Amino acid sequence: MTKEIKDLTPEYTVPGIEREAAGRLIGVLRLRLHALNDLHLTLKHVHWNVVGPHFVAVHEMIDPQVDRVREMADDVAERIAALGGVAQGTPGKLVEERTWDDYSIGRGDAIAHLGALDLVYTGVIEGVRAAVKEAGEIDPATEDLLIEQLRDLEQFQWFVRAHLESAGGTLATGGAHTEEEAAARGAALN
Repeated sequence: MTKEIKDLTPEYTVPGIEREAAGRLIGVLRLRLHALNDLHLTLKHVHWNVVGPHFVAVHEMIDPQVDRVREMADDVAERIAALGGVAQGTPGKLVEERTWDDYSIGRGDAIAHLGALDLVYTGVIEGVRAAVKEAGEIDPATEDLLIEQLRDLEQFQWFVRAHLESAGGTLATGGAHTEEEAAARGAALN
């Protein structure tokens, strides 16, 4: 699902980038900002709502991810501003412009939450990869920012998946299409 965002062409931008191209970058970064703000809130939701025998491990694993994702959002917002755009960081804009559904798991087993988070990270990472490709056609500085974030997000997903993977390399959430399905597959590991 793609939502149309109004023309984001700024009145001015950084030297060496055409205003229309900067508007494209601002649009790309705006969705990344929404995704990062949503992810940091989702991670805190998980942090607050995990239960079960893996509670402490997951609870403590999540907070550094929250902190780094918040830093990523700040970096993206500042890049939008540098390009001459407006960093729309309000909850209303996030909900209005996002292209994904809200996180669907409430209080639940830690491993179930990790199953759902695996799918969340997959969606965020796929979005960053698409943004890297588009930014790479316009601006290496923005591309570099996104690539750095991609590495960290992939590492966080690896941390999550380590709880969901068998010694033989099978991922419990493999083939899951919804958070509920991934959560159920994760919970089945207990």
